[in-house]
Parts: sequence; structure tokens; C-alpha cells
Amino acid sequence: MDSGSGEMIVEVGKAAEAVSEEGETSSFLYATESLCMRCGENGTTRVLATKIPHFREVLLMAFECPHCNERNNEVQFAGAIQPRGCLYTLKIPSGDVKILNRQVVKSDSASIKIPELDFEIPPEAQRGTLSTVEGVLMRASEELEALQEERKKIAPETAKAIDAFLKKLRSFLAGEGSFTFILDDPAGNSFIENPHAPSADPALSISFYERSREQQALVGFVPEPDQTEPSLAASQPAAHGSVGSVSSRRTIAQSDSEEAAAALCRYTAPEEVLTMPSTCGACGARCVTRFFATKIPYFREVIVMATTCDECGYRSSELKPGGEIPAKGRRIILRVQNVADLSRDVIKSDNAAVSIPELELELTSGTLGGLVTTVEGLVTKICENLQRVHGFTFGDSLEDDRKNKWLDFKERLAKLLNMEKPWTLIIDDALSSSFVAPITDALEDDRQLILEEYERSWEQNEELGLNDMDTSMAEAA
Repeated sequence: MDSGSGEMIVEVGKAAEAVSEEGETSSFLYATESLCMRCGENGTTRVLATKIPHFREVLLMAFECPHCNERNNEVQFAGAIQPRGCLYTLKIPSGDVKILNRQVVKSDSASIKIPELDFEIPPEAQRGTLSTVEGVLMRASEELEALQEERKKIAPETAKAIDAFLKKLRSFLAGEGSFTFILDDPAGNSFIENPHAPSADPALSISFYERSREQQALVGFVPEPDQTEPSLAASQPAAHGSVGSVSSRRTIAQSDSEEAAAALCRYTAPEEVLTMPSTCGACGARCVTRFFATKIPYFREVIVMATTCDECGYRSSELKPGGEIPAKGRRIILRVQNVADLSRDVIKSDNAAVSIPELELELTSGTLGGLVTTVEGLVTKICENLQRVHGFTFGDSLEDDRKNKWLDFKERLAKLLNMEKPWTLIIDDALSSSFVAPITDALEDDRQLILEEYERSWEQNEELGLNDMDTSMAEAA
């Protein structure tokens, strides 16, 4: 094991203490001899495989050399790669030094960018770290400055440019100027803290995206293409109706195949299931997609698609809207008053925003992706997602008021699911691709369900790509 593969700024001891808060052991499970990259002698690497509460499985590694006293620590993710990549964009205003203390989890596959400096930290430059915004940038500054004396002798112009860059970077860290901190992770395992959670953060935006083939190779889903041989994309014709990583952003929902089928067949059982050639979104192999069209009452015609790959075992189930893009967006307001309301079917599209005013909870567009579930299932998944990305910060270092805020939120959420008092679920979908089933046979008789249509703003149309859509040729035809 190469101990010089990357020195981590996370302290393993502190991480172990945080883990022990939930009853985990802080003793190392495995120790092995490793080569010291400083003196060439053998040192010892201790490895702990554990789970950070409410986050994911990790490997904590600490190396120590008794010959030269070299020490370094590292954290690597051992859990599953997420279905989609994540992109965090944090706007840091001038003079706000406190925002630099936000915690950052950066996985091995994530890159960091600062557009104002035309600066990027590629995945290989800094491996998995648990730090803060300031810590990540300070480490990058120190690594750039480490070889400046040698650069001044060999390439003085380059050293001069780096000095100017470091001066501007340090001015940002001192609060002298606004900049943007972008964290892009194709594996979806990175995170930037939101101190206002579960409410939305005006300075932080989060988006999720389908991985490209190159990003699939980066996270290890597909092998690197051989440069001497034609690529898979070039050797195989483009499959009609490809799904997975190259699926259209118009997908309404992705879910477990059996779960989606059980929910959808309550409305219409397929009379005929059609098939078409497709491409696996994980390994790129040829596979078959099965689909059928059905009509959901009070909603629209939809196309149910299911894909399985015999090569890697990848499975996906998708629901795509039929017909044209609606001219208006739709806001669904459900007043949940009894236990029966928790069983209402819900289709949440991947571009829908969700809010619960009683909890002061707001989920931006793209959070959780698309879902075919129930009202209870939707709220449960929201809770699980918040615990996954925020709850791992529980520990000795967490301020009491923030810890009490999270405990109070979880208590209020449990009361909602136990129906101790009525509450409101709001789903805002600019593409009108989300749906909540009425509890009565006639939609107008359901007094608890309100559907509001609204005109999309220019910014919403721009985000959805509708401003650049030209349908003049289709209309002429």
C-alpha cells in the first residue's frame, strides 16, 4: 500500500471520536507494513473500516514511520456510488469570512473550481478529504507555494504568475472579494454543509446530472477505452431510445422496477409490451428496453420503460411523459389531514421542488431525483436524504443550538407521519410532470387537493432549455 498516495487534511483521531458518538469502536481493525515515501523504510498503516452515522461507509487510514516520524492520514469512501453526479455551487460574498468555515466532503472523484481565478483542483490533485472551504483552499495554496523557490530558478515567469495568483487567492480567504466555490462530483458522494438546513440556503445551489461515458469510466463503471482501438460508441450504432446515463432530462421518475410497476398498474394493465434495442447506462453494453403506454386519470398519457442488462445486472425503470410540453407549470398543494392521505400515489419528476411549510422545509429542483412513491414514502425519503448529507456532522464539534435544531426537526417530522396534526405538501413542477392521486373518483370533489397553473418565468424556460427550442419546422410539416 503506497502511503504517499495523498496526505489528507482530515484527522483520523477526530473522525474516530465522531464515529464513537453513535457507539462505533474507535480501534483500528487492520495494520500492515507500508513503504515510507520520505525515507524509503517500512512504516505501519492502520486501517479502520467504519460507518459515519447518517452518512456512509468509509475507510480511515493512518500511516506512521518510526524511522523519520513521517505521518499522514487518509479517508476513502467504501459505500455505493450514487445514481447521479452532484454539482454544488457556493457563492461567497466579500467580507463574509464565516462562510469559509462550512464543512466540505470531497470524494476521490470530485473536482473543485473557482471561476474568478480560472482555477481548478482536479480529482487526482487532492484525494478524499473531510475539511472546510478554507481548509481546502489553504492546502491548495500551500502546495502551490511549496516549490516556488525551485520555480524561480528554472521558470521565473511562471513563478511570478503563481505569486500573483497566490496573492489573490489569499485575499479571497481574508474576505477581500467575492468568489464562487464549485464542487463537482460524478460519483455523487461529495457535500457542502448547509447551516440553514432543512431550509434552503440562498448562497448554495445543488444540482444533479446524468454521468457521461467519460465520467462513468472515471468512477469505475466502464473500462477506459483503448486509444488504439475504436471506441464502443464508434463501433456500435447509436441505439434508438437509449436510457441510463444518456437518458433525456424529460424523464419523470426512476424507481425500483417492481415498485414502479406495482404503483402504475393500479391504473392500467399493459395490453402489449413492446421492445427496442438500447444501451446499458452503466457498462455501455447492448441490451433491450421494454415499454408500454398508459393513461393516468387526471394526469396525462405516460410511457413506462424498463431496462435490464445481462452483462452487469444494471436495472432501471423510467416513466416518460407523452405528448407535448405543457405551456404552463403546475403547483400541487395537498392538505394532509388523515392517515389515508399518506397512501396517496405520488409521481415526483426530477425537476420538481418540494416544500412543507409546517417544517420550514424546502427542497430545490432536482433533489431526490424522480420518484414513483406515496406521500408517506416521499416524506420518508426526504428524511433519509437529509440525514445522509447533514446528519454526519453530529459530534462533539457540533454547536448545541444546531444539534437541537436537527433533533427538533426530526421530532416534528415524526409527528407529521403520525398525523398528530394536519400539514401541507407542496410540489412545484415547471414542466407539469408531477402528480398526486385524488382520493375521490372525481377530482373536483377532492377538497384537500389544489392544482394551480402558472406562467413559467424566462429563467425557468432557460434552465429547461425551452427558450432555444425551435419547433417551426415541425409546425410547418
